[in-house]
Amino acid sequence: MDLYFWLKTIISAMFAVCYVVSIRYYFHMFQLNGYKFSSQSKWIGKNRKIILARSGVVIFTTVIALALMFIVPAVYFGAIPVGYVLQVIVNKPRKAKKPFVYTARIKRLYFTAFLLLAGILIIRINSGYVFTAFFSMLVIILLPFIVMLANLINLPIEKMINRHYINDAKKKLKTMPNLIVIGITGSYGKTSTKYFLQRILSEKYNVLMTPESYNTTLGVVRTIREQLKPIHEIFICEMGARGVGQIKEICDIVHPKIGILTSIGPQHLETFYTIENIIKTKFELIDSLPADGMAFLNYDNEYIKKHEVSKNKLSFGLTQGLDYSAKGLTATENGSAFTLSFPDGSEEFFETKLLGNHNAQNLAGALATADYLGVEKKAMQLSLRRLESVPHRLQLLRRGGNVIIDDAYNSNSAGAKAALEALGMFENGYKILVTPGMVELGDRQDECNRAFGMQAARVCDFVILMGKKQTLSIREGLDIERYPEEKIYVAETLQDAFSKIAALQIGNIQKVILLENDLTDNY
Repeated sequence: MDLYFWLKTIISAMFAVCYVVSIRYYFHMFQLNGYKFSSQSKWIGKNRKIILARSGVVIFTTVIALALMFIVPAVYFGAIPVGYVLQVIVNKPRKAKKPFVYTARIKRLYFTAFLLLAGILIIRINSGYVFTAFFSMLVIILLPFIVMLANLINLPIEKMINRHYINDAKKKLKTMPNLIVIGITGSYGKTSTKYFLQRILSEKYNVLMTPESYNTTLGVVRTIREQLKPIHEIFICEMGARGVGQIKEICDIVHPKIGILTSIGPQHLETFYTIENIIKTKFELIDSLPADGMAFLNYDNEYIKKHEVSKNKLSFGLTQGLDYSAKGLTATENGSAFTLSFPDGSEEFFETKLLGNHNAQNLAGALATADYLGVEKKAMQLSLRRLESVPHRLQLLRRGGNVIIDDAYNSNSAGAKAALEALGMFENGYKILVTPGMVELGDRQDECNRAFGMQAARVCDFVILMGKKQTLSIREGLDIERYPEEKIYVAETLQDAFSKIAALQIGNIQKVILLENDLTDNY
């Protein structure tokens, strides 16, 4: 074997390292996009420049090598490997807001990607120099599509594995016929209501809930398989969806006896397309309830109130005259208090450390469900006084003399408005908003962010926008309200934002900082 063969082999090995390191980023983006072809395709379309930039070193060195190899052949064997080394350095893993998780599915995708790499290396080693250089450059550029190809190849086995997990969860549920399953869904408020309900019901029952945001079919299945025990009496199942039929899919597994519908609004319109599809999907939970089941419906929400329901139902909210109505709501920077009327005509006073009107609304739904399941009112009152904020959902924190309202998880129009209302309660504080705006609102995204900017202008003393391009429509809303230019700052990172906050000279006034939404790295 001649020297050139060994040089090609060594360079191919360096290419393989470059491939493995570079593809990790695209696997991470695919994971953040929920392993969905449609979401990944949209991400690729929006991030073409980023993809080319991440391949820029290889593109540049390959072009140089091909341009000069016939004049100075040694350039090829110098520029190409240098390009691969620099590509690895540029694309080495960095700290992410939502870390990359090496799940079993990701490991299977990596295995398939390695098989594809083996085929690529065979082609590479057995091809001429010009084709090899150009082909390898093209592979690096097309890595996002190679990830999707690996997923397409794996789909049959993924479906088989998922079906096994689903059937295993169903079998486990059948061994617990007395288990009461409570389904919770809504465009917003479902996670908070889940946490509140779990704490209140735990005064009487042994309760399991889906953790964090495990609200997809496989997230629910995993919770059942790994955490559900014979001692559990109630299973609270949060149900999320980004398309029609996904709530029904979960219901067909867990068969809820009680359903709570917290809200309906224009969220995830990029995948739902219309508000009618959202309404249809959210009511899949209510439609799945048995004849002796019970639906708890938030009648403050017009979409829910107008929808005809044939199942047993009880209404809750801040509107008066409902089955469970919260009235006399008082809210301060230290929490909230309200009186809840019950179907039997009685009324009880409740206090909580939670902020915001919409938390009172969510609490009304949780209290209504707990009352239906026989939890005593005194136990409910005690439970509410002990309730802590749900992490990243209007969570009140105090750091270094500053007050932080952490509402960083998954912002929506109603939630953003409620968060600004909570910020406005701090009348004696210097109110600062830090936000990248809202996403996944389809054609209404700019409209909603513009309205959010207008609302922020009326409440905030200073606004920090995370990312210039992402926040253009919020800036438009601020401008409409003639918000002072000197009170707006555009930050690229959260560290940059907090550095700016620390530098603000406002005397002895306490800084109150609202963190509204925190986009993951695929935005």
